[in-house]
Amino acid sequence: MESVWAASINDIKRARPKLKGHIKTDVLIIGGGMAGVLTAWRLKEAGVGCVLVEAKRIGSGATGNTTAKITAQHGLIYADIIRRYGSEKARQYYDANTRSIGEYRGLSARFPCDFEEKTAFVYTTGSMAALEREARAYQRLGIPAEIHGSLPLPVPARGALGMRNQAQFNPLKLLYALADGLEIYENTFIRRIEGRAAVSSSGKVSAGRIVIATHYPMINIPGLYFLKLYQHRSYVIALENAPDAGGMYLDEKEDGFSFRNYRGLLFIGGGDHRTGERGGCYGAPRALAGRAYPGAAEKYRWAAQDCMSLDGIPYAGRHSAGKPRVYVAAGFNKWGMTGSMAASGVIRDLIVKGGSEYEALYSPQRSMFTKQLAVNVRSAAAGLLSPGGPRCAHMGCKLRWNRVERSWDCPCHGSRYDEEGHVIDNPAKKGINTRG
Repeated sequence: MESVWAASINDIKRARPKLKGHIKTDVLIIGGGMAGVLTAWRLKEAGVGCVLVEAKRIGSGATGNTTAKITAQHGLIYADIIRRYGSEKARQYYDANTRSIGEYRGLSARFPCDFEEKTAFVYTTGSMAALEREARAYQRLGIPAEIHGSLPLPVPARGALGMRNQAQFNPLKLLYALADGLEIYENTFIRRIEGRAAVSSSGKVSAGRIVIATHYPMINIPGLYFLKLYQHRSYVIALENAPDAGGMYLDEKEDGFSFRNYRGLLFIGGGDHRTGERGGCYGAPRALAGRAYPGAAEKYRWAAQDCMSLDGIPYAGRHSAGKPRVYVAAGFNKWGMTGSMAASGVIRDLIVKGGSEYEALYSPQRSMFTKQLAVNVRSAAAGLLSPGGPRCAHMGCKLRWNRVERSWDCPCHGSRYDEEGHVIDNPAKKGINTRG
């Protein structure tokens, strides 16, 4: 079943041509999700010539399957950033994401996209200690905070931390509006990058600079993104005849539930799990909906796959020291709409001005030494050393069968394949034999 966003644009979306032959441009953007389209649009606004190529249809990946919250409240992140990097970096993170909300607000005035101001809440069904620690971080950073003890949710929430003046929107309405003035080629899968050229099966693009906005970067070395990133799946159902929650809500626990409304529908998200591992999938939000809203009907359902960074901050900037004219936007940690705006601004400034005030904060070259790195290494080692098959075309890890979504999923780096072995999600670039 398609997402509510995909269903909402059937009357406005149009196909773009496939790349054929050899073309040249100042900047090539690979990837037609929100990060890629925003980067292309902002570069064009700055007078930079650019071309965007997309392997399938624009907006058909993570952007078309988001819950589309635009917020600087990314779970309980500020206390963690202060602990890791100090108050200055935490304040920069808040400023960058708050600026992103304002930029979406401005775009929505030009391109109607169902933009709505909302309060964002992170809630807990257990101890209040983590929320109280985050509230102290807000106070330290000068972030306005609200503590709520009662919430209109079908879960036993003990309290919530609120952040006002956040927003939600329809991402594909905005993406297609921005795309109308851009040079875009769809169904153009880039197989490799050769120097300053990107090569597909039907053509080639030569560019002074290349931006990789493909959800998961397509170059393994240099950059080591196969160690810096892992992937996570989450599931959403959209209900008719369910109440308006009045805001955007997220459980502070990874396996909890999220809530928001859109045009008379209530979204319930949940069932999260690392790609290739077991989780609640659609069963978790459906069970909750059945108990709480027996008269509601499921109208839409969809699943999202998100790239997670080592420290909770996205990677946006120069791909690696060895590729200074290649840029990357990745690792949005389930906050891809706000993160895409911030990343596109960093990359635009690096290309146009030679630097960005947020360059160090989002730098893909920042330290990799975190606890999550050890988890990623262990997971990759287990997948590589497990006997039998089928094996992932990316780096050879053993795949696991996902019986709910009927796909072969890689527990190492998150590639997914359908029953016939065709690639569903990257970083894999080619299919596999699932019969052998």
